Amino acid sequence: MVSWLRSPWLLALLLLTALRLLAAALLPLSPDEAYYWVWSRDLQPGYLDHPPMVALWIAAGTALAGDNALGIRLLAPLGVMLASLALAGAGNALLPRERPGVWAAALLNAMPVINAGAVLMTPDTPLFVFWCLALWAVGRLHAAADGRWWLAVGALAGCALLSKYTAALFGAGLVCWLVAEPTARRWWRDWRLYAGGAAAAALFLPVVTWNAAHGWASFAKQGGRAGAGEGFTLRFLGELAAGQLGLASPVLLLLCATGAALAGLAWWRRADAGAGLLAALTLPAAALFLWQATGSRVQGNWPAILYPAACIAAAAFTARRWQRIGAWLGLGLTFLVVLQAGFAPLPLRRGSDPTLARLGGWAGLARDVEAARIAAGASFVAAEEYGLAAELALALPPGVPVVAIGDRWSLFSLPSPPPGQKGLMLRSLRRGEGPSLWPGAVPAAEAVRARGGVEAERYRLLQVETPAGTEPMAMLPRPR
Repeated sequence: MVSWLRSPWLLALLLLTALRLLAAALLPLSPDEAYYWVWSRDLQPGYLDHPPMVALWIAAGTALAGDNALGIRLLAPLGVMLASLALAGAGNALLPRERPGVWAAALLNAMPVINAGAVLMTPDTPLFVFWCLALWAVGRLHAAADGRWWLAVGALAGCALLSKYTAALFGAGLVCWLVAEPTARRWWRDWRLYAGGAAAAALFLPVVTWNAAHGWASFAKQGGRAGAGEGFTLRFLGELAAGQLGLASPVLLLLCATGAALAGLAWWRRADAGAGLLAALTLPAAALFLWQATGSRVQGNWPAILYPAACIAAAAFTARRWQRIGAWLGLGLTFLVVLQAGFAPLPLRRGSDPTLARLGGWAGLARDVEAARIAAGASFVAAEEYGLAAELALALPPGVPVVAIGDRWSLFSLPSPPPGQKGLMLRSLRRGEGPSLWPGAVPAAEAVRARGGVEAERYRLLQVETPAGTEPMAMLPRPR
């Protein structure tokens, strides 16, 4: 045990986790993270966009470290560290001859997309962590041939479903393996397989209940993204490929694709059940994403759940020399992204710099908006965009009410603002100059969000008064 604790890879993982915690504390929050923080202050079994796990994680983190960037993101670096240990164990359990666990974890931790999820707090982070833990539990099941592990698999898969609906792909891949792998078919006769499935369903039941009580709002929203659209096009396939080249890094993407294919070949040629599980958890879902991209956009973060199993396959079935090259290249790209996000050494415009678009200039915008509010004699600040409203709720001085307006807020239990109050509303000019959600809004001025002199976004400031009319409004929570 002592020698294992002193192993270089574990020390490297601890150092990487410390660096991620530092980045989590220092980097500005994105609008989505601020929005999920609002969730954590109004805990429910479900939300319009996703299940509630990210809200629970943020609530736990802020209870420990406060309503700040570190508190909101606290469990992300710690969770990914746990997921890395789980992936190493899963790799060695599924492929005991190759024992690829350490290298699989190294490849995964070198990917820019995984490093982003290890710092930023979005639903993808708990999904990724519970996916890796469920994969570890399946690895233990396979190695020990002990049906009691099905209970752990079900519980962890259920927690993944509580994180994001795409966790259903884990269950789908597992079913494919149970059907296609001769040595696994015996589990169909074991009651503990069904008990594990029941555990996953029980954990997910509150989300179903919430949807039933709210017109199936979340299922309808996310279900509307499924499918391949209305016509065939190669444009989205190109976007998907380009996105994965950047998010996984080119060499690691190639290694993962090659490894997954070779795992399928090992399953076919030598009946390697462990390799078969890796293929079942990657190839069908990858085919699904590729099919969807023939007619509609696949967000770049969606395929990230394929990389844990794919990294195990890559570590087992590809050349170690290329793994080293891929790992260093991935870490280098990650370093450049973090450097740009934190210090912006390159004056890149918004279209070329996603860190500027999502992270840049929020503190300065809040200062300018507060000055404009005082000058206008407004009692509150409002926004139509949920992420913008949440950013203002976190960044404005204490005591300044922040009002969000839009249909989604009818699904929250947050209070409405009192009538007869004058406010100042921000509206992004990227939305155009069309009608505002707030009837009677009067243009007053403009504000700019910028980082290092480079404009990220421009906003129209409008004078408004409560009530707004028929659109739902909510008073957002403020930091404690």
